Amino acid sequence: MANLRTYGRAPFGVAVIHGGPGAAGQMAPVARELARDRGVLEPLQTQSSIDGQIEELKTVLEARADLPAILVGFSWGAWLSYLCAAYHPGLVRKLVLVSSAPFEERYASGILQTRLSRLNAEERGQVQAMMEAMKDPNLADKDTMLARFGRLFAKADACDPLTLDSDELQTSWSIHQSVWSEAAHLRSCGRLLDLGRRIDCPVVAVHGDRDPHPAAGVREPLAGIVRDFRFVLLRDCGHTPWIERRARDAFYSVVREQLRPGT
Repeated sequence: MANLRTYGRAPFGVAVIHGGPGAAGQMAPVARELARDRGVLEPLQTQSSIDGQIEELKTVLEARADLPAILVGFSWGAWLSYLCAAYHPGLVRKLVLVSSAPFEERYASGILQTRLSRLNAEERGQVQAMMEAMKDPNLADKDTMLARFGRLFAKADACDPLTLDSDELQTSWSIHQSVWSEAAHLRSCGRLLDLGRRIDCPVVAVHGDRDPHPAAGVREPLAGIVRDFRFVLLRDCGHTPWIERRARDAFYSVVREQLRPGT
């Protein structure tokens, strides 16, 4: 399948779901690490709507996964995994939500300002210039600009990174813009959080204490909605736990614990 990478050997009981939206390949380092002792799928989202991405993920899981599977979703991928479990509960045994965006609008208002405050004046100017340029419908090669944007935010999002390299990342502005506009509406109208009432599998949220996306925006809403919910806060950790010098080992320890049979 063109929209799927596999690691390790079958059975493939775990799938890692990338963020963005439109950041295919983002979870490759995690897939490689987890595949040391199990088969791992890395689906790549190519559709430009939420419904399309849910259906695409469903198709991949039905074709290649050992069902029901454990979904390890990162950032936007955490939301996508959550939505997949809500609409197709038979496919998902457990959700591990890594560095999710807040599930309620009231927690999201300070994210951009936090990010900007962690950049220097020149970098802040670059971000603001790119945000303005992205509004131009005639701007060519927005994929490249989105990648540049992502590199600056990766710096702002990190606490003590081992690396900020993301050579395997494939950015798509059209996917990002289309899917995120739908996702933002889903959150603002309350539908995103409400769909958690449909989820009947265990849900474990893993979040860094230095992530600009506030931990409370995940922990507090989901604790009141999801029946079987656990929250793990990683110390000295930004938005991408597997690149963090002081949190990487703890992150993989938590995830591996959740992948053990019987947990």
